[in-house]
Amino acid sequence: MKELWELLTAEQRSFLLAHVSLKKFKKNELIYHENDTPECLFCLAKGKVKIFKEGIGGRPQIVRMAKPEGFFGYRAGFADDRYSTSASAFESATVCMIPIPVILKIITENSAVALYFIKQLASLLRHADEQTVNLTQKHIRGRLAEALLRLKSKYGMEENGKTLAISLSREDLANLSNMTTSNAIRTLSAFATEHLIAIDGRNIQLLDEERLVKISKNG
Repeated sequence: MKELWELLTAEQRSFLLAHVSLKKFKKNELIYHENDTPECLFCLAKGKVKIFKEGIGGRPQIVRMAKPEGFFGYRAGFADDRYSTSASAFESATVCMIPIPVILKIITENSAVALYFIKQLASLLRHADEQTVNLTQKHIRGRLAEALLRLKSKYGMEENGKTLAISLSREDLANLSNMTTSNAIRTLSAFATEHLIAIDGRNIQLLDEERLVKISKNG
């Protein structure tokens, strides 16, 4: 929580440390569930977390992946609302938890912290706007290319500089790109045939990012 920490006074830092807690979640373990009443603001300390919403027939739609060292699950708490999404550990994860009343107290005392979260919420709104266009207007090739590029932007690459630093099942990729699993498999195979990517099980190498960017933009 480096960015937030630097905005706090010494007194606020002590207050925060007195109430913050760390919790480890196993792979696929639920962190919060849709329609639950928010109790905490979460910060991803280690691992990967997916934010998702159940659609028609119970099929999950991955809304976004939590940013490393980023906050998530706080919109509902700030709005005095119930969660509209669910969150679970995509892989083993360590999550920092701050009670909502604690962070609200700090926000009322510190305008810099309030502005920080306003910017975070504005960024989420922009992402939601872009996601709406991407998922409703882009062809499946554009949606998948967009998903792969977003994963690179969020989690980076392995040491070889080509492999995404996250391994996903075909179902996860489908849920992230709003397509059926069979379409995700076919599109990945097409990308591999065109030498845009290379596939090794759940690991994906990006071989031609420039063409992937063009496919993403053109939809």
